[in-house]
Amino acid sequence: MFKENPYFAKSDIRGSLVVVLRGTFEDRGLSLIKPISRAVKKHEIHELIISDEKDIGPGSTVNKIAYLGFLEVEEGGVIISGDTLLLNDKPVGIVAGFDETHMPNHQNIVIYCDERITGELLGCKVGDSIVFRLTGE
Repeated sequence: MFKENPYFAKSDIRGSLVVVLRGTFEDRGLSLIKPISRAVKKHEIHELIISDEKDIGPGSTVNKIAYLGFLEVEEGGVIISGDTLLLNDKPVGIVAGFDETHMPNHQNIVIYCDERITGELLGCKVGDSIVFRLTGE
């Protein structure tokens, strides 16, 4: 609806991994919703999924995925497509969009990354820090 991203500034969304996942799919068929943002509340649990498919974003279908893990939100706020995902303060990728297949249980947050890699292969551990930060901040 907007011709440009209306988000000028926002707080970081902080959380920690409560589950580390392994596994990949070539034809997952995730349908990213058209809205570019989702509000998340403290203590909610959401799934992190990585894809290396180019040009994915709100409204697109994502097939090639790797499971990273589930996070528990520690500081709520708004996650926006285009936010940078930091794992233990290191950039992993960019939020591509959101899939609501499992709602109201949890939301899939799809992250674009140059390499499709699982949480297990990334060396993730339960308790690792997750931050969503407005890209460029």
